[in-house]
Amino acid sequence: MAQMTPQVSELLEKALTLSTQERGLLIDRLVETLDNEPADEGVEAAWEEEIKRRMGDIRSGRVKTIPGDQLLARLKARQRDDRR
Repeated sequence: MAQMTPQVSELLEKALTLSTQERGLLIDRLVETLDNEPADEGVEAAWEEEIKRRMGDIRSGRVKTIPGDQLLARLKARQRDDRR
């Protein structure tokens, strides 16, 4: 792994003093800058179709959603089980 330059270390130190929400926003913006290449042809349209399909499944009742807090509890329990 590459060594951090003093400039990067200083930025990281400052970033770690930000709130969770601010750090999340910063991460989002940084990640956006990593992918400057245009998407492959048809990718955006395919994702749009997939989103429409999934929303249709939810609205029609074919798929049952799980509240976020229940999902997180399940994932944490699974993670605990995997560590054993």
